[in-house]
Amino acid sequence: MSEQSTAPDSTEHGTPGDVGDVVVIGAGPAGLTAAYQFHKYGVSSTILESDQVVGGISRTAERDGWRFDIGGHRFFTKVTEVEDLWHEILPDEDFLLRPRKSRIFYDGKFFDYPLKASNALKNLGPVEAVRCVASYAWARIRPPKDQTNYEGWLVARFGWRLYRTFFKTYTEKVWGVPVSSMPADWAAQRIKELSLGKAIVNALLPKRNQKDIASLIEEFQYPKYGPGMMWEVCRDKVEAQGSTVHMGQRVTRIRHADGLATEVTAVDADGNETTHPAGHVISSMPISQLLQAMDPPVPDEVRQAADDLSFRDFLTVALVVPGDDVPWSDNWIYVHDPAVEVGRIQNFGSWSPYLVKEGRNVLGLEYFVFEGDRMWTSADEDLVEQGKRELAALDLVEPSRVEGGYVVRMPKAYPTYDEHYQANVGVLRRWLERHAPNVHPVGRNGMFRYNNQDHSMFTAMLTVENITTGAGHDIWEVNVEEEYHETLSETSTSRSSSPKGTGRDAPVIARADTDKVRAERGVPGA
Repeated sequence: MSEQSTAPDSTEHGTPGDVGDVVVIGAGPAGLTAAYQFHKYGVSSTILESDQVVGGISRTAERDGWRFDIGGHRFFTKVTEVEDLWHEILPDEDFLLRPRKSRIFYDGKFFDYPLKASNALKNLGPVEAVRCVASYAWARIRPPKDQTNYEGWLVARFGWRLYRTFFKTYTEKVWGVPVSSMPADWAAQRIKELSLGKAIVNALLPKRNQKDIASLIEEFQYPKYGPGMMWEVCRDKVEAQGSTVHMGQRVTRIRHADGLATEVTAVDADGNETTHPAGHVISSMPISQLLQAMDPPVPDEVRQAADDLSFRDFLTVALVVPGDDVPWSDNWIYVHDPAVEVGRIQNFGSWSPYLVKEGRNVLGLEYFVFEGDRMWTSADEDLVEQGKRELAALDLVEPSRVEGGYVVRMPKAYPTYDEHYQANVGVLRRWLERHAPNVHPVGRNGMFRYNNQDHSMFTAMLTVENITTGAGHDIWEVNVEEEYHETLSETSTSRSSSPKGTGRDAPVIARADTDKVRAERGVPGA
């Protein structure tokens, strides 16, 4: 049960009202941020985490003394309150300032990202450069008739050769469906400020309508033991202040009556149930599962909306190699080669020397999958062998040089936007507002928003203010932005200006296309 004490008299934080028992579902960035912020108002909470590791997708996995991210997490934000909170949780000396370097790996060559004229020309070679110009020119003369989809939109502007080299393969690896299934309006938003195609065209035709392209941030902060370090310390701090963190506790039921949630029940691995009283529930669990756990059950139309939401899943194959076998200094590389399934390769030694061991490095091969498909259900040793083969096929590392391997699966890594998702989320939101307004979805999966870590934290911070001070922030206005998240041209954001602009966008993909791919990959229930 949570405890509550009188908060210090502080004009900064205000005076807490009768908050009651607080249950936080999920010990990721959103959940732990909420618990941490509640203590500033004298409110402790009960945190329930279904996994055995804190941090959610921002965790740092540890295997035999090796530490590695699930996807790699740069600590960069435009939200000043989040920036301040990072340094409130961790002392400055626990942050490293790391150079940002990522490149595209295609046809055995590294392309700078964003592309530079000299590098692109050198890698493409004179023959391919001429072919790309010819393809571009032809697309300008005879553009695709259908430009309502991502493929047609890109080809019309960059030509088929540039499209196939720098857009098609990687995009399809990430989202699992043909590029032609994605809408052009998403393409226009994503390509507007950071255009690989425009960079190459400008490189090949340097005197033709040359324009500056916004540069990406050149460096970022990073906890020396990985992002999980942040949330491990945050967990320790909230526990020291009186909150309780229960690991391995999967929420199965949320009782509600008379228009409010009243208690939360969770079950451990042995099937033992524990029920916690709740005056407020902060939930970062997938919003679909949240509504499915309501007791009494939600009406059929609400249940159907919850069932209709889907996710893209993710796994990392981490391979230990001699340090000298990784001569590149990139934090990660994008793999555009269609002959391999790996989409991105993290170079954890370049993230932090504290993640690896002397003379060794860890490469994190990232695969974008559907939970239950062939890769997801493959044995770890088979996935490690696949990773070795693909490194060899890319001519990056010989299989015999790999000294060990580990696999980490991350379900529900990315919400999948289809043509029904906004309506479905609207149904779930309206039901909560009417029947359980003391249940507060936060974070990426909690709100079904494709967001960065800082966005998830900010939704939690504003939610705590709403509960404790009646601030009235519209959490759902902390939304996706119109410009790329990590361009230097952007200014910081704070509540004094607007809570918007802290997330990322994702394409709306037709449900029929996703269902088709899931069925082809043998996903149960597809």
